[in-house]
Amino acid sequence: MTVAQTALRPGTRRGLDACATARGTFAVLALDHRQNLRRELHPEAPETTTYEEMVAFKRAVIRALAAHASGSLLDPELGAAQCIADGSLPGSAGLLVAIEATGYLGEANARVSRVLPGWSVEQAKRMGASAAKLLVYYHPRASNAADQERFVAGVAAACRAHDLALFVEPLGFDPVTGGKLTGEARRRCVIETARRLTAIGGDILKAEFPYDVGVTDRAAWADACAELDAASAVPWVLLSGGVDDATFERQVEVACEAGASGVLVGRSVWSPSATMAPAERDAWLAGEGRRRLERLVRLVDAAARPWHERPNAITSAPQPLDGWYRAY
Repeated sequence: MTVAQTALRPGTRRGLDACATARGTFAVLALDHRQNLRRELHPEAPETTTYEEMVAFKRAVIRALAAHASGSLLDPELGAAQCIADGSLPGSAGLLVAIEATGYLGEANARVSRVLPGWSVEQAKRMGASAAKLLVYYHPRASNAADQERFVAGVAAACRAHDLALFVEPLGFDPVTGGKLTGEARRRCVIETARRLTAIGGDILKAEFPYDVGVTDRAAWADACAELDAASAVPWVLLSGGVDDATFERQVEVACEAGASGVLVGRSVWSPSATMAPAERDAWLAGEGRRRLERLVRLVDAAARPWHERPNAITSAPQPLDGWYRAY
């Protein structure tokens, strides 16, 4: 059992339930994008994208789709408070809030992740987040891997202290060139990363698909996802990583067959609407965007493993006894 599961954590259990379907699977709408959203809104000139445009887009997507997802992932800079303040995010919706600063410091082959300056786990909990999400750039053979592991451990400890569920999202890279990983190199990184980081902390692993889109062998996909499932000490969900909706649905099928507990999906659902005029955008989100999301909700609710049924899930922690609150 990992350190994350050794104590009674009713807030964590409550937060995970708030972000899941009634069956205990995840179909979370991801919209915590910051620099990537600049490129989505203005592919020809991302630097021209304004704060107001990004906030307006996030509000539009959340208004159209949040009620059809099991939860929504937003960032503190452009989305979470803004969508709460104007009522775009329903009060009944599960809310995951990003903790990290966008991008990284250091060299591309030794990327340094950090908490957003001025932001904290405590603040996320105070604003009413159901869970926190931490993106961490990581490769087991990177020169700063140990530092990144300590970073994850520190945020996980803060989440335990504030009884807030934590989704950990590792993103891999080539530890020599700093470029993208492909083929077997990506598979090895994703699986070993799951093994190492889920032993450190966090309640849910938000995992990359073990292969890039250049590998199309479904049998290889299945073997890799089975390895990933065996490597993770906690329930895991699949991130969409910007692949098209049809490809992502096929990946989700294989991942869920292997034991995944669902998805956190962003651009595969809403990306086509980013360059549309507001009226066209809203109509697209209410139509095709909603259909894409609902297909994923049905898929994971039928095929994914409920998070609380996974061995070593937090439900195996001690149950509350008389007077439990005195030490809480």
